[in-house]
This record gives sequence, C-alpha cells and structure tokens, in this order.
Amino acid sequence: MRQKDDHNEGLQLPLVEEFYTIQGEGYNTGKAAYFIRIGGCDIGCSWCDTKYSWNASLHPLVDVETIAGHVKSSGADSVVVTGGEPLMWNLDPLCSILKKDGLKTYLETSGAYPLTGNWDWITLSPKKGSPPLEAIWKKAHELKVIIEDGTDFEAAEEYSRRVSSECMLFLQPEWSRFSDLINVITEYVKKNTKWNVSLQAHKFMHIP
Repeated sequence: MRQKDDHNEGLQLPLVEEFYTIQGEGYNTGKAAYFIRIGGCDIGCSWCDTKYSWNASLHPLVDVETIAGHVKSSGADSVVVTGGEPLMWNLDPLCSILKKDGLKTYLETSGAYPLTGNWDWITLSPKKGSPPLEAIWKKAHELKVIIEDGTDFEAAEEYSRRVSSECMLFLQPEWSRFSDLINVITEYVKKNTKWNVSLQAHKFMHIP
C-alpha cells in the first residue's frame, strides 16, 4: 500500500537524514550531490544497509520547502532522493521547488511504485520480490542490479532486456559479501561487456 498523508500530498516527507557528500555508486560515482533520504519501505531486502529507514513513522514529517532550503544553503547543484523507497510518497512538490532553484535531480528507486517527480537521472535498482512497474523501465537512465548470489545474474539479464537501449547497466556486489563476489562479477563483466561494475566507493572512502 502506498504510504502518503492524504492531507499533505507530498508537501511534507518523512525525513530520515540529509547530507552533502560525494556519490558513491553507479554512473555518477565521484560527483558531489546533496542526499535526501526518505523514510518508508515495504520491500525489505535482507541485505539492506539502511534498514533504519524502513519505518516511516519513526522519522519526522518535514515541509518540502524546509528540505529544499537546506539543499540551497549547502551550495550543492544536484540532489539525490533515496530511501527506503522514496516513490512511496508523492515527490512532485519537492521536485517542483528543487527545479525552481535550478538544481539537477537524481532518483534512486526500486520502481515498485508509480513515478512522481521531475528527474534528470533515474537509477532503477529492481528487487526480486517487488518488481518495477511497467511504466518505469524505459524511463531509467541507469539499471543497477545488486548481486548477492549466482542467481542474480540471470535476473539482471532479464532486467536489461526491459530497459531502453541507452540505459547504462551496472552490477554491484552486496557489500557484506564484497570479497566473495567481486572476482565473480568482474569475470562476468569481462564476458558480458554491456555491463559495468559498480562499487560502493563511499564506503571505501569512509564518507556518508
């Protein structure tokens, strides 16, 4: 069930955390961006490293004008909205303000909920138990598949057939099994060169 407050329709969002840092995953690794983490997720991946974000009720509802003001005062020129699963909320009001301020907007999503917001870049990271909605596949700029075991490669290939031909393709090792998986993934990419390796570079750099 989509989590939203019928009274605010996205004018307030459950803010887990926000910070200005360097993007650590996928195509935009190394670029500075302001991160906004929104609470709420009913997908529940066992390996998730942000389980503290799942229960939206644990996090304060904050006006999107206030959130956007924090972004503007940081000096950032781009924003990553992530979760949890941010599309459980209406992101149109937040994006409207961010765009008026001239900011580039990036979204990290499983695609399991209807797309809202105005995005310069959509990172689609499908989860097996809650597949993306049909409408989002062709809108993704980047497909990022988390590899936890050998069966995930087959799923990744199926996902790759559903995105657009311009979509960037990434395989990323599940962090707790990095040492076990990285050689397997790199060998796979060498044999299947449409794919790229994504690393959680921010964890190597010990930054948020």
